[in-house]
Formats: sequence, C-alpha cells, structure tokens
Amino acid sequence: MNDILHGNRVLIYSHDSFGLGHLRRCRTIAHALVDQFVGLKVLIVSGSPIIGSFDFKSRVDFVRIPGVVKLRGGDYTSLSDHIDLSQTLQLRSSIMEQTAVTFAPDLFIVDKEPLGLRGEVTGTLKTLRARGVPTVLGLRDILDDPILLSKEWDDRGTPRNLEDWYDEIWVFGSQSMGNPLAQLGVSHAAMETMIYTGYLRRTIPSIAKAPVSLPHEPFLLVTPGGGGGRGDLGRLGTERAGAKTQAGETGSDRARTVHASSGKAAVPTSR
Repeated sequence: MNDILHGNRVLIYSHDSFGLGHLRRCRTIAHALVDQFVGLKVLIVSGSPIIGSFDFKSRVDFVRIPGVVKLRGGDYTSLSDHIDLSQTLQLRSSIMEQTAVTFAPDLFIVDKEPLGLRGEVTGTLKTLRARGVPTVLGLRDILDDPILLSKEWDDRGTPRNLEDWYDEIWVFGSQSMGNPLAQLGVSHAAMETMIYTGYLRRTIPSIAKAPVSLPHEPFLLVTPGGGGGRGDLGRLGTERAGAKTQAGETGSDRARTVHASSGKAAVPTSR
C-alpha cells in the first residue's frame, strides 16, 4: 500500500473505551506515517475524553466522538449521564460514518475490534469498501485469552471471515510471539492477509520524569494496563514479593513492587 500514501489521507478508528493504550498506539502509528510519507494527512476518530491533552504532529488531527466506559464486569456505559448507551452508540456510529464520507480517506485503519465497539464501525467499513478504499485491521501482538476472546466474539457476532472486511491485517509486533488470532476460528483466507510490522518505535519525551525513584535492589514491576484491576493485581504483586521475603530472601534479594497504572502516579509498596 506504500504507493498510495504519499500526499493522501488515512483515517484511524481508535478503540479506546478504557485506558490509554489504544489511543497511544494509534497516535504512534499516525506520527510514524506522517514522518514516512510526504504530505500524508491522518485523522484519528476517538472517544477518549483526554485525547485533547495529547500533542500531535503536523498533519495529524482528531475527531472526538461521545465517550463510553467499560465497567468492571465487561459491560459498557455512556460517559455522559444524560445519554443512554444505545443513543451514545448511535451517535458514535453516525459521526464516524459522516466523518469518513467527508474526510474521504485513501486508507482506513481499525484498531483491535474488527467491527468496532458493539459493531459501530460496520457502516463505515461498508461505505468505504464500496468506494474501493483499502481497509486494515490493526492488532497488538498478544490479545486476550483465546477461550475467553472467542466467546466474546461469538457474543458480539464478530465475523471470522475477516477477509471480507479487510484487505490486510497488521500485527504490531514480531511473529516470534505467535499468532494473536490463533484458536479464534479465523478463516485461512484472512490469515493469509496478516502482516507483522515489528514493534512500534516509541520515545520518552525529554520532560518526562520517573514518578518514583527506582530502588537499587531487585524489584517487581506491576503494570495493570488500563487500571481496572489494579487493586487485585497490586495485591497479588505484593503478596508474591512477601512470599519471597518470608522464604528467606532478604537484603539484596528482597523483592519490592512498584505499581504503575495508566494516567496514575506510580505508588511504591514494600514488603
């Protein structure tokens, strides 16, 4: 697809109902694309309430759609108390499709969810594919447990014939980590479109500072992603560190945990 990108437009759908990972990945992709291709413009469609807090390179912009929040049990709710979830999803889908028609991209990249949250990208995919716009499904190298994810896909009605929806599947990682779609029943034809891009290059801003001073002794770093289960995961980490200490590992062998979660200052905990 390299020959179509110079001076053209890319639309990215960011699956961002929880945490910062999806948004940061889409932003990294957008920046890499505008650095690589002269005159390329990228537009990110996102429901993240904090997307405006990020800085974006020239020729990268965003459209914010109404936000949703993923609850602890896996269900979703609207970020706005005065709009129910069904209305929010209708608004998101409508804004997304109208944005796609107006922006008229030369490439459409969908992050993680093949049809978007509750199928909200379905209309946009159909519209753009009918116009001959190439479509790409972008995946991280490791998804959720295949048994649980397969059930989620069944419940959502996620198609396995992804080749009917996407021209290519990009995996942002190394093939040595395995196939993220294995054991999900994805068609062989879809698997044939898979491309491993390697890992996304990221840099730490010069103004960034470590939220805590790192210990000199060995320590256990606990990173609970979006942070929804950080309490349980943090306790598991400290219990693990405590078990090592009780087993007689002291001094330089003593384990220490540092909890880090998206958007939160890390809190050191010693046992």
